[in-house]
Amino acid sequence: MKIKKYSFWTLVLAAVLVSCNEKPETASEEKNEAQVIIDSLENVYAPDGRVALFDIEAEKNAEGFTIEGETNMPVAAEDLEKVLKQKNIKFTSNIETLPDAEGLDNQTMGVIKISVANLREEPRHASQLVTQATLGMPVKVYKKEGSWYYIQTPEGYLAWVDYGGVQNMTKEAFADWKSTEKLIYLNPYGKSLKSAKNDAEVVSDLVAGDILELTSEEGNFYGISYPDGRTAFVPKTKAKPYKSWLENLDVDGETLVATGEKLMGLPYLWGGTSPKGVDCSGFTKTVYFLNGMVIPRDASQQIHTGVLVDSTKNFDNLVAGDLLFFGKPKTDSTKERVIHVGMWIGDQKFIHAMGDVHISTMDTTAEDFDEYNYNRYLRTKRILNEKDKGLQYLKEQDIFTE
Repeated sequence: MKIKKYSFWTLVLAAVLVSCNEKPETASEEKNEAQVIIDSLENVYAPDGRVALFDIEAEKNAEGFTIEGETNMPVAAEDLEKVLKQKNIKFTSNIETLPDAEGLDNQTMGVIKISVANLREEPRHASQLVTQATLGMPVKVYKKEGSWYYIQTPEGYLAWVDYGGVQNMTKEAFADWKSTEKLIYLNPYGKSLKSAKNDAEVVSDLVAGDILELTSEEGNFYGISYPDGRTAFVPKTKAKPYKSWLENLDVDGETLVATGEKLMGLPYLWGGTSPKGVDCSGFTKTVYFLNGMVIPRDASQQIHTGVLVDSTKNFDNLVAGDLLFFGKPKTDSTKERVIHVGMWIGDQKFIHAMGDVHISTMDTTAEDFDEYNYNRYLRTKRILNEKDKGLQYLKEQDIFTE
């Protein structure tokens, strides 16, 4: 989430003053007020901790407070200090604003360097897989812990990747990488080769959506270069020059359905967003990415994009490519929970990742009627060709080239 430095200052101050408009009477109440201020700012700048970092705490000391923590939004740290001063609260600030350029040797940008990198909640392999990033995906690099890097993907997701998954770069090196010609691999699965021969030794595996530097053409092969400098060749039948692929994209609902059907049978993988395995929102995200769109990572984020099409199970209003959301509706005591998403393909059917990627039907008269998902249906949103801050079209906002 990008916020201009002074755009929300009035909103920030108002939110904080509403939350803590009474003068504290005791040290305990003062401490609570300091934390209330921090929590109020977190609600403004980082309401979704998956895409914005504002991890700050206030600790009472003899001279006031020690404010410690970290954020990837310098403006949020600045506004916190402004509010504390406005409230006449004494404090010492030890907030670290990321990226940690010194600790990263100024390599605050990165590019995924393997076919699919696993991104985790914590900097260890035993930690939960929260998402994936495919080869050539540019990322922001915020800090290092051991052999792990805390990064942010183009859709804003924050996670940890180990050193084997990312090629760190300075801003200058990253700009050089962006300026090169690119190639996109389009076959669901494949490999790159050491020479322009079908029986050549394998350099690495590849999956649809991988982006590499295009360096040459040799017969029926493209010459490519990886972010870490490795070179290889791929058959022309499996890939296309990125710019021509992007320029010739003519996406409609049927195109999205065709892409989704190419992933039929793909196994369910919690945190998966690639042809090596997908969860429900990872499937829809992958389908749209292979058609030139970057959409939010999770179903609970995707549901806030696009325009509402249906919320009453009137499926006649749906068109191919629409996203159906499922979960638990809000009640007087609980919030709505969005826990599943699928994509409409027409004829009362939708395709989704649940166990594996397969097609289900909302036709209540059909023998294979999906009663379970029908009963937990929430609503449908249309995102194709819609303008929304959560939707990025590569033709308009290219993340791979200048």
